[in-house]
Amino acid sequence: MQTPDSRWRRWTRERGRWAAALAALVVLAGAGTWTAVADDRAPAVHREDRTMRIDGVSLATSYFTSGGSERRPAVLIGHGFGGSKDDVRAQAEELAGAGYAVMTWSARGFGKSGGEISLNAPDREVKDVSGLIDWLARRPEVQLDAKGDPRVGVTGASYGGAVSLLAAGYDRRVDAIAPVITYWNLADALFPDGVFKKLWAGIFVTSGGGCEKFEKQLCAMYERVAVSGKPDAAARALLSERSPSAVGDRIKVPALIVQGQTDSLFPLGQADAMARTISGNGAPVAVDWIAGGHDGGDMESGRVENRIGAWFDRYLKEDKGADTGPAFRVTRTGGIDSTDGAVLRRGASSDTYPGLSSGDREIALTAASGGPGIMGAGAVTPASGGRSGGSADRRTQTFHNPAGANPPAISAVPGVGGGIAQLSSLGVGLSIDVPGQYARFDSAPLDTSMRVTGSPTVRVKVTAGQGDAVLFGKVYDVSPDGKQQVLPAQLVAPYRITPERQNKTVELTLPAVDHAIDAGHRLRLVLSATDLGYASPAEPTTYSVSLDGPLTVPTAPAVKTASAALPWWTWGLPAAAAVIALALLLTARRRTATPAPDPVLAEVPLQITGLSKKYAKSAGLPRALNFVRAGETPFAVQDLSFRVEKGQVLGLLGPNGAGKTTTLRMLMGLITPDDGEIRVFGNAIRPGAPVLSRVGSFVEGAGFLPHLSGRANLELYWQATGRPAGDSHIEEALEIAGLGDALARAVRTYSQGMRQRLAIAQAMLGMPDLLILDEPTNGLDPPQIREMRDVMIRYAAGGRTVIVSSHLLSEVEQSCTHLVVMDRGRLVQAGPVAEITGSGDMLLVATAEEIAEPLVEKIAALPGIGSAVRTDDGLGLLVRLDGANSSRLIAELVRLDVPLTGVGPHRRLEDAFLTLISGGSA
Repeated sequence: MQTPDSRWRRWTRERGRWAAALAALVVLAGAGTWTAVADDRAPAVHREDRTMRIDGVSLATSYFTSGGSERRPAVLIGHGFGGSKDDVRAQAEELAGAGYAVMTWSARGFGKSGGEISLNAPDREVKDVSGLIDWLARRPEVQLDAKGDPRVGVTGASYGGAVSLLAAGYDRRVDAIAPVITYWNLADALFPDGVFKKLWAGIFVTSGGGCEKFEKQLCAMYERVAVSGKPDAAARALLSERSPSAVGDRIKVPALIVQGQTDSLFPLGQADAMARTISGNGAPVAVDWIAGGHDGGDMESGRVENRIGAWFDRYLKEDKGADTGPAFRVTRTGGIDSTDGAVLRRGASSDTYPGLSSGDREIALTAASGGPGIMGAGAVTPASGGRSGGSADRRTQTFHNPAGANPPAISAVPGVGGGIAQLSSLGVGLSIDVPGQYARFDSAPLDTSMRVTGSPTVRVKVTAGQGDAVLFGKVYDVSPDGKQQVLPAQLVAPYRITPERQNKTVELTLPAVDHAIDAGHRLRLVLSATDLGYASPAEPTTYSVSLDGPLTVPTAPAVKTASAALPWWTWGLPAAAAVIALALLLTARRRTATPAPDPVLAEVPLQITGLSKKYAKSAGLPRALNFVRAGETPFAVQDLSFRVEKGQVLGLLGPNGAGKTTTLRMLMGLITPDDGEIRVFGNAIRPGAPVLSRVGSFVEGAGFLPHLSGRANLELYWQATGRPAGDSHIEEALEIAGLGDALARAVRTYSQGMRQRLAIAQAMLGMPDLLILDEPTNGLDPPQIREMRDVMIRYAAGGRTVIVSSHLLSEVEQSCTHLVVMDRGRLVQAGPVAEITGSGDMLLVATAEEIAEPLVEKIAALPGIGSAVRTDDGLGLLVRLDGANSSRLIAELVRLDVPLTGVGPHRRLEDAFLTLISGGSA
């Protein structure tokens, strides 16, 4: 199981390390060892490892410096929970190369350090930081503000981020901090509104090595709360006194606060509390909402570490020219510009931090017409299903808390959140609300698009049959046809409403998100009695909920999305422009001006609008097109329009002569359309368009030199592009392609499947944001086809986009999330695979590993399931529904610990495809 911070550590390790690191002299230096690493980009970085004893506890430390003996500011970097100092070595080396004295250490109970885990207790872990600052103050190369007072900043992620805040509160020598994805009040994080966050708390204890690794009173507290399912006052007090909020009024240093949007452990509200408090103390504060978090996603580690470096440059080196960035930034876009390797800074920002309730808009809600019923991301309760159980005016809804709080609703699932989230991209089972266990209220379709930035709120009245009412609030984005609903960032907010607050108006604050809602979509408020990640009362009871006002939605109008920066070729050099203009005049060639980039589409991988291409003559046309009347010019592609989003694997389907290859050739700038336009990331496609550097393609078999190894072929190809070697991302491409040891062998020894994968790796060099594959499985046997399918899915999982044209419908069905079906040059249908294949009583359940036969038999015996059999490859099940629906099946599979990677209808794509093109000859 991944620890809460293992993702952060992995992303940190995967950042660019020193390109030409050399092991140098190793000598004993007092109590430690000294090594050096160097490259041609920065001064040599020296590392000194030593064990220090602070307050009787041994701490493993590393100290990094570069350059001469001149004095420089110092930086302390803490690691995440369950990790060690080794996880932040790359960041330490980078800061040392930038002119800082950098110290890392393994916190008590982690790595090779001794002691018990005390969750950043002031007299233990925080005191350790002060001891490290004492040591820095004695170093001759560290800049001092006064005797014993070094110029020092502290940063770190999660557990390390919290200790940076605590150090600033307890030790006045700290001059600047940069906490990342961390907590302000640990009691509020693990016991939000008095509800026990049981799954995350359990992962915390497990990743720490078990309860026996913790301070005894912490272990006793955890076991007491885990058994009762309800935090007590002593538990809250213990965690609160070890939280940064306990010394919030004493944190008065510049703070860069980085928090994750996909984070059910430490959500955005924690960052909001620290930002408001520290800025209220008069200190400079900047807030940055990154795309990832403890639940997964892009941690933007390169951009974040660059911003931390600039923050310390400004407030430790006192470089007033350092660009510390805006007061508030949220990632709505991202990625790397493959033309120059620069980070695309097309996030949204404002000059002031808007908080979580800026630009409020009121949205009227009404009780759902069908009342409570089961819901998944692709399963919306029909009007005929369920019953409201409430008053005749339908403003009140009654539902149940089941005995033992089982089965629970499902939203975020720590440890497997990424897998569950992938199901939502297929429109199935992302968030499950169990029949009869929730109240639901819907808005009317929105007249205009809207972006929610912050925490929505709603006023309600709640009553419980007995005891406390424990509810879980979430807001869905529901598509116009009602077939899909999205739970932004998989977040829910828990509430404990005690008897004295019941039957009175209470305001519920819903999860803070940044999410765009299109016109025509609806907002759906759901209040559920249970959630898998939290502890609910075990006693059965009945809840009633009524609305007492609209849903108030923050829109943060001051936050503006930046336009894409214009690349250098849009302005060029004046002399070059004059030469080009003269050449055009001399050749008298007619050229059409390239349209300006469209910033609205800057993060859309592909949008095709009204695309048409005519053939000048009918000779040699595919037989399917030879139906045109005499004198007419046939179309290879006619009035084609569709759009592809990030993270999609889009299948381009059609019979021979449908226009697929012509479309791909126009997309790659090989031929020019007669009408319409193609926009890739907002840039119009023309032959040689610069944006094509963000597109990788495999259209015809790649030509490799047979006597060279696979790696040598790829390196030679990249050298021929003339782009820097560091931009190739060759290791990342090879890892996705999965060629393993074969890379060292001559290509002439490769099988057809290995050659195909090497060709795909070549297309992936530079990690293009859009990858185009034309018949990538040609000539492969079934196992090789399956491997190729996995390659495409892994590539898109990083937020990139894949377009694949294939005649193997079964493979498209299993590989692709979306389809575009063409016939005779025209669009027949476009949309998610599940929508095109349609629903039905047969589902394909994809699994991460082979399912044992006894478990298959258990699934087949579930109520409402007709049968369950393993697929031929063993990595899936064909499940026939007999009364149950997909959402109920997913809930049962999660309960049985089935390692799901996908669920979708199994009406064969071939059947749907033949139906769609039945109007004409194939």
